[in-house]
This record gives sequence, C-alpha cells and structure tokens, in this order.
Amino acid sequence: MMNSPDFSHTLPAALDFRQRLQAMLGLCCVLIMVALDQTVVGTAMPTVVADLRGFSLYAWVGTSYLLTSVITVPIFGKLGDDHGRKPFVLTAIVLFTGASMLCGLAQNMPQLVMARALQGVGGGMLVATTFACVPDLFPHTAERLRWQVMLSAAFGLANAIGPSLGGFLTEYLGWRWVFFVNLPVGVVSLWFVWRFLPVIRHSARPPSRLDWQGAALIALFLGSLQLAVEWLPQHKPPLLLGGLAVLSLSALLTLVWWEKRSPNPLLPPSMLSHRGLAPLFGLSLLMGFGMFAVMYYAPLMFQAGFGLSPNQAGLLVTPLVVFITIGSMLNGRIVQRLRHPTRLLALGLLMFALTAALLSRVGPATAHGLIIANMMMGGLGLGLLMPNLTIFVQQLAPRLQLGVATAMLQSTRMIGGMLGTALMGVVVSHQFQQRVGAMLADRQQAQWLHWLADPQTLLNPDILAQFRQAAAAAQPDALLAAARLLLVDAIHFSQWLVAVILLLGLWLARKVPPVELSGSAPSPVSVHD
Repeated sequence: MMNSPDFSHTLPAALDFRQRLQAMLGLCCVLIMVALDQTVVGTAMPTVVADLRGFSLYAWVGTSYLLTSVITVPIFGKLGDDHGRKPFVLTAIVLFTGASMLCGLAQNMPQLVMARALQGVGGGMLVATTFACVPDLFPHTAERLRWQVMLSAAFGLANAIGPSLGGFLTEYLGWRWVFFVNLPVGVVSLWFVWRFLPVIRHSARPPSRLDWQGAALIALFLGSLQLAVEWLPQHKPPLLLGGLAVLSLSALLTLVWWEKRSPNPLLPPSMLSHRGLAPLFGLSLLMGFGMFAVMYYAPLMFQAGFGLSPNQAGLLVTPLVVFITIGSMLNGRIVQRLRHPTRLLALGLLMFALTAALLSRVGPATAHGLIIANMMMGGLGLGLLMPNLTIFVQQLAPRLQLGVATAMLQSTRMIGGMLGTALMGVVVSHQFQQRVGAMLADRQQAQWLHWLADPQTLLNPDILAQFRQAAAAAQPDALLAAARLLLVDAIHFSQWLVAVILLLGLWLARKVPPVELSGSAPSPVSVHD
C-alpha cells in the first residue's frame, strides 16, 4: 500500500531497528513542519496585522487555526485507530502545505484567517496521528522514552530556529515568507512518510462508524464560544452575545448527553471521568492557555511596547522554545529514576507560572539577558510538563483507546491555547483602550483617541508617519511614548492573570495518581499493511 515496505502481520516488535529509525525520521519531519509554523508565525504577527491593517482580527489568526485543529484532532484520532494513521498523515501534509501557500498569498486579514483555519485542519490531522504513531511503534514504555529523544530533538531544531527565522524573514524578505517556508519542509515530510512509515492497525475488525453527531456538537460548542469571546470587547449587541452564550452552553450539554448514549462516542465519557486521566486533561488545558497567552503577547509587548524590531523580538522569544526541548530531553533522563515522577508536573507548572509573573515586571529598560534567563526558565518548565503529560496519559489509558486518549490530550491543550489567546486578547484590548482614553482625557487631547487606541499606530510605519504629521503640533512623540507604556501595562496585567490561572493547576497535579514507568503494558495484536 502506497509503496510502503512489506511488514509482517504480527506485533510492532517485528519491525527491526532500521525500519523503526526510518519511520521515526518521517515523524520527525512532520513535527518539524508543524512546530516551525507555530514558532515563526507568532514572531511575525505584529508585522502581519500592521501590513494588512486588521488588529481587531489579531487573535483570530491564532484562534482560527486552533479552533479547526481542536475540532479535527479527536475525529482523526478515532479514524487513525480504526483505519491506520499513515493515510491521514499523508493527506494532512498535503493540506497543511497547500494552506501555508494560501496564507502567504493572503491580501487581507479575513483571507489570512480563513487560510489559517484550513491550515488548522491539516495541523489537527497531523497532531492527532503523529503523536499516536509513537506508541504504535514502541508499545513498551522504557523503549518509547528512549526513542522519543528523536522527537524532542526535532522539536528543538524547529523551535531553536523558528522565532529567529520568523524575525529574519519578516524583516528582510517580508512576512509572507514566514508561511512559504513550510513548502520545502512539507515536500520533504511527504516523501519520508510516504516511503517509510508503515500502516499499523490495532484490530482486524471492520472500522466502527464515526460519531459525526459528536463532531458537529463539538464544532458548535467551540465555535459559538469563540465568537462570544471575540465579540465581547467589540460592543456587539447584548442580544447577540447572549444568544451565542446560550448556544454554546446548549451545545455543551447536548454533547455530554449524546456522548453518554452514543454507541461509538468520539469523546468517551469514561475517559473524562477517569481518576487518572481527568486531571491530566485539565493540566493540558491550563498549559495550553498559559503557553499561547505568553507566546502570542510577549512578541507584541517587545515590538509595539518596547519598540524592538521583529528580529530582536524573535531573539528574546527563542530561549523559551529552545529550552522546552532541553527540558524535554532532561526529563527523559530523570523521569524513570524518580519514585514519584508525577511531581515533575507541579515543578514544571510552578516554573512556567513564575515566568509569566516575571514577564509582568519587565520594561523597556530591563536588560535583555534577564528576559532571556526568564524565558529559559519558562521553557524548562514546559519541557517538564509537555512530555510527561503525554507519557502519563499513554501509560494510564486503556491500550485499545490509546489514539483517542492521545488525541484528547492534544485537544485540551489546543482548547486552552484558543481560550488563552482569545481571553487575553480581550483583556489586553480592553485595558489598553481604557488606559489610553484616560491618559488623553487627562491631557485634554481626546481627539487622538482613534489613533492611539489602535496598536497598529505603534507597529505600522505608514500609520505612524501619518499620525506624526497629523499631530505635529501636539508633541506626537510624547503621546506615542505614553501609549507604548500603557500597552506594556495592559500586557503586564494579562500576564499576572496567566500566572494566577496556572497556579490553579497545582491542585490538579495533586490529583494525578502514582504512575509506574518501569514496566510495560501489554499491547493488542496489530495489523501491518
């Protein structure tokens, strides 16, 4: 099938070292493509919204991707369990790469948001299938931990070059190359996966019917919730906002009712009530919330607030993502040696919460070395959180539901990211506009509110020049300096909120039961095509 190597119809252990290495190289290429896209886009976003003049849709560039991803992940997690994951990995690579090209060709913010939504479908398929391929190939925990070093290295490679590459491309070639860079990586990924990744199914039984009703309810719940959050600070009619809130709550209640009665639920209720899995899913939600809230609004603070270039902002963000990988690799060496490995979750959470809290204290005069050290600490904290959540979920989940459990973990992280970018976007916009209005009222210069209440004035050189010309007699540089400081204050407030919300995860970390990593759970008989 698809020129795949001929594998025996027995256990995954029948694959020799060379075959597993080639398969893992294919997965690494896929992970590099997805991670590279996520890291370069964040650094370029302030420049993108300044060029396309759509700050009101700033958060939607990220949340549209996350929204479609989070809907797609559980669907293809289930399809991968039933049909084998390779066909969906191949389809996802083609879709993700094509959508990246459309993002680079976008002429306005709505076009970019729609292309990112399509890209999110491909990204969700990749996330759902790539991570679940690892326990397929390596059912024994100790062996899986050793091989996951390759994925950590691939993730680290993309994260090491991503923010700086995003800043470099944006500053010297234009922001569109931030998306075009995915094209060659996608072609290489497609060849590796098509040639070397085997098709592994865990059952010889015919595939079960997909829970399309559950998928539709998930889309309705998350979509209406996202619209309500995005439109709240835009002073939309209260009746519209109330209707969206009612629709979201109704969809959630109906989803819970339906999944309890569905013969083949997309989100098995038993997993959500599982004593060990439920707190891990909650921690994943909080981690996604904090990670995306930091990675999307720290670059905005560095560029619009501090006046740094995209390249300089990328250099400040790079240590965070690089040290995620270093933390992951360090975690792989110590997690099996600890008597209580679940305590690493609390340690990682505390470190990242401290990073968010310290970000609320930095200013334009703060030494870049201190900002970098803070980002390093946050990266190490995430490096202790991210791999351990996956390891513990795959260890505690029923083996026949491994793909669904892994997909649910990724889904909760994406939901958290969606809520983090959207809710913190609401907070930052509201705080900034309120503070700018008060500042101009005190100076009796309210006529400049429509200029300074929009962060594009601080980011877009053309709009900045127009403002300086229009306000030439009103000391425009003093007004701009005050607006920059107020934007920094607004982002500071959002990061304090992130730190407090992350600390709530300590209660969840205490709820995770002891996990034994020295042994290995039995694996069901698998079919290789």
